[in-house]
Amino acid sequence: MPATKHNHNAKLPGKFDDLVQLMPPQAILDDVHYENTTEMIDRLMASGKLSKGQELYMETLVQLVQAYEASHLAIESPRGIDALKHMMEEHSMNAAGLARVLGIHTSMGSKILKGERALTVDHLKLLAAKFKVRADTFMD
Repeated sequence: MPATKHNHNAKLPGKFDDLVQLMPPQAILDDVHYENTTEMIDRLMASGKLSKGQELYMETLVQLVQAYEASHLAIESPRGIDALKHMMEEHSMNAAGLARVLGIHTSMGSKILKGERALTVDHLKLLAAKFKVRADTFMD
């Protein structure tokens, strides 16, 4: 599948069917398609509050990306605190931002990143929701 050309400033449609017309969801078979799909997910995430159709479309794309990553990128994927640090870097998040996401004292974010404090089950759920990954991504 060739790289798609998107007008990144254009507002995305709110209806699922209109989004499918823009970029039909399908099994990801190569890196170009993977990049196009993750780019669309990023555009959706950056667009603010999502409509029901946009939420369903994004969840569909996320599942396709997860399936591709599981079969093609599993060896390279960091786990545990390394995965958390990687995702925080991608989202320009620091230890204080981590603490805000987890609803804990600011100093605890740094302690978690240093391995001085463990993530709780509730923390794993919050991080999974924030980064749109499985909770076990953050477990060693």
